[in-house]
Amino acid sequence: QVQLVESGGGLVQPGGSLRLSCVASGFTFSNHWMNWVRQAPGKGLEWVSGLNSGAGNTYYADSVKGRFTISRDNAKNTLYLQMNSLKPDGTAVYYCAKELPVLSWGKRTQVTITS
Repeated sequence: QVQLVESGGGLVQPGGSLRLSCVASGFTFSNHWMNWVRQAPGKGLEWVSGLNSGAGNTYYADSVKGRFTISRDNAKNTLYLQMNSLKPDGTAVYYCAKELPVLSWGKRTQVTITS
């Protein structure tokens, strides 16, 4: 059974940083494209970032480019999202997602950016 479990969310001030993690199980993690997707309060889903199985290619939404870094450790079955220079509009629940179109969703982690 596929499981994706996020962690690392929390409350942070604008300009701060957070590192999200997503531990995967139930499938061969190293074979799959992985993504981060977020949903702000009252809004729809927004794809944030993705990277291929070998982590050689990374992609970002324009809204986070230059501030967020996606990475993975296939030996640990873990996906990461380093988020720097956080802005209030980054307040959202963040999901780890397997493939696009998404085949499996994580349980989400809340990120709140406020002064």
